[in-house]
Amino acid sequence: MPLIETLARMEAAAAGAARPLATVRHRHLSEHPLVFVPLTTSGEAGAPLGALVGTDREKPLLLAVPQPRDRDLRFAFLAELADAVLPYVDGFADGIEWEERKETDPETGKKVPVQVELCADAPQLIVPSGAGIEFVRLMGRSMRFRRTAEQDPETPYPAPPHVPLLGRWFTHFGERAQVPGSCLLLSMTGLLTRHWATGQSALEDQHLGALLSWIDPPPGVSGRAAAERAESARDAEGQLLCPPAGPATDPAFDNRLLAPAMARYDAALPGAHEELRRLVEGQLRPTWDAVWQGNDLLRALPPGARVADRWKRDRWSYTAHRDRVRAGEPPQPKRDDAVTAARKLSSREAAQTQLDAQEALDDPLVMAARRLAGEAFAGTVTGVGMAYSEGARPMPRPLVTLRTDDRPQLSEGAKVHRPLPGGKTQPAAFVAYDDPASGSLTVRLTGGMGRGKVPEPGSVPEPGEAVCWTLFEHAPRGGPERPEPEDTPWTHGGPPATEPSGDAPDPMTAEDFL
Repeated sequence: MPLIETLARMEAAAAGAARPLATVRHRHLSEHPLVFVPLTTSGEAGAPLGALVGTDREKPLLLAVPQPRDRDLRFAFLAELADAVLPYVDGFADGIEWEERKETDPETGKKVPVQVELCADAPQLIVPSGAGIEFVRLMGRSMRFRRTAEQDPETPYPAPPHVPLLGRWFTHFGERAQVPGSCLLLSMTGLLTRHWATGQSALEDQHLGALLSWIDPPPGVSGRAAAERAESARDAEGQLLCPPAGPATDPAFDNRLLAPAMARYDAALPGAHEELRRLVEGQLRPTWDAVWQGNDLLRALPPGARVADRWKRDRWSYTAHRDRVRAGEPPQPKRDDAVTAARKLSSREAAQTQLDAQEALDDPLVMAARRLAGEAFAGTVTGVGMAYSEGARPMPRPLVTLRTDDRPQLSEGAKVHRPLPGGKTQPAAFVAYDDPASGSLTVRLTGGMGRGKVPEPGSVPEPGEAVCWTLFEHAPRGGPERPEPEDTPWTHGGPPATEPSGDAPDPMTAEDFL
């Protein structure tokens, strides 16, 4: 945990109210997100009990499973969920814009510009907490391989139409949620904890009601007191006033209300189904309202300058998966091959490095944390001396002296970078400390001044100007190219098998199945 976040948490605990960790919003928020609040049976994560889903804050769609042990009722729930989610997801598929990209010409092997489709917008799914994201991934894995009666008339327990398609989209959302900075699938607790620090633990922050109590407590009540009430206050019947919908249920609700209601449903008593729906809705509605309250708080923050660029990558991801679905490609495999897994890991590491750099450049408060860690420094220019490089064509290499109160982790010749207007970056190299006691140091500009013998106007900072340099790159590059699956060495699984092996597999026995 960064030191500045630790300090913010200590201040929040002392003051009884959350403290900001950002001055801008670092995640994209759709104008019309799809909010999904699931509820599962305790002890059985794959058995859905119900959900609230929709884009209308005042009119969510209630889905309930009166008996989660009944396979037919679970399939009916999935079919209703697919009918609610897929039209929203498909609603962005046909609004396109044209983008120019460079692709390799198969005949010449050279990069040539081509016009490709890019969806103008993409769907955004918001769940209450990180456990909701894991539930979406679990549902995707359980649905995408289901066979329908149209696909296989002889399959036992065929899935309703569109359920496998929903599984493919849920799997894609879950995969994108593992990419740092991606916004196709977001948890409200993750969004809020990125922008505010509370006086409770990270585990307690997963309770959306308690988290919101720290950030936006009722008038006249401290955040700590409001959070304690949200976590533990109960009514006269012993039920939580703020059910977590985490998506697991509260044991008191299970034992005192849910189990008797299910018993009445199993006995086919009149009104039992409607009673179960009311119980499920009562557990879900507080969390539904809390998600929208968090959405309002986040919208009050201005978006970061580079948020739109990251959302564009999500749009590319959505467009690519749309094309795979329309082309009739098979669902995502159960396990990635070695090359795909390495590419995913490399892309996520690069995305994390890029996200850290962009957030610091967008937000002075985040940059302050990098400065405190010695990864950046800010100061005032005290002098500029003109110098030139050695060689047949000398180029300007001005020496810039500045005074700073920061303590960057610099060594002689270390590369530093300064953000310029228009998203450009000016590189420099650390020369030496002139006076370590006063924080005076010198850097040598190595670029960003044009191609002439005289630096372009405004490209060299002037005495008295405030500047900020970073030790990290502003646009970090990715790693080396990964080989194609057919070129994978035998140490990583070898190329895909093209001919059946001479050794027959062991026959299936009863011990192979649970």
